[in-house]
Amino acid sequence: MSESICTTGRRKTAVARVTMTPGSGEITINKRQFEEFFPTISLQNQVLAPFAAVNEMKKWDLTVITNGGGVTAQVGAVRLGIARGLLIHNSEYREALRAEDHLTRDARKKERKKAGQPGARKRFQFSKR
Repeated sequence: MSESICTTGRRKTAVARVTMTPGSGEITINKRQFEEFFPTISLQNQVLAPFAAVNEMKKWDLTVITNGGGVTAQVGAVRLGIARGLLIHNSEYREALRAEDHLTRDARKKERKKAGQPGARKRFQFSKR
């Protein structure tokens, strides 16, 4: 059980490469401490949610490289990477992770701006005369 598990999580344009090794629960994101990288409690809870779903808190050391997107998108990408890693470790976790929606890749992305209008959906004001 000393081998590491490498997974990838994505959300919007954010990508997180997660390396999980058995350990004491130390989390490093982009060579910074977890609490420093995601300063608010709600963001930290979102990242740790897959561990809570399967009662694996403080059993894994994580090294995460994330780029692209914003803070919330990066949280979603890291969460998906962790959930996928836990699934590789033990396939019996699938039901617990699926029940809390941790294995679903959120496919929503920003819609592109179209030609002849000011945004993706917005139209220029119509004038009859």
